[in-house]
Amino acid sequence: QLQLQESGPGLVKPSQTLSLTCTFSGATSTSQNYFWSWIRQPPGKDMEWMGAINYSGSAWYSPSLKSRTSISRDTSKNQFTLFLSSVTPEDTAVYYCAAVTMLMSTAPCDGDYWGQGTQVTVSS
Repeated sequence: QLQLQESGPGLVKPSQTLSLTCTFSGATSTSQNYFWSWIRQPPGKDMEWMGAINYSGSAWYSPSLKSRTSISRDTSKNQFTLFLSSVTPEDTAVYYCAAVTMLMSTAPCDGDYWGQGTQVTVSS
């Protein structure tokens, strides 16, 4: 069974680049079928899909975040990383990484795996 864990700074200053890493374990050959995704939930708001990368390295991004977002993966370390540049206080949220079967998914479905989430606060 897949397990995912987010890691990164809990506090970031405005204008900086946020970097979050998701480390996963328990991957099997079927894991190649997942979209390795980043989703966030700002306080008081709905889940927001940010982007995803697949096993081959193809990536997709939310149009609203595309100019500031990049996702990379390191298959040798079982990790994928989110980069979000020029952060503002509006980027304050709980950030989740997930292995999902449907691109742009924002809620766990059967066969999906989510991390516990990590709080990121953007403040000077």
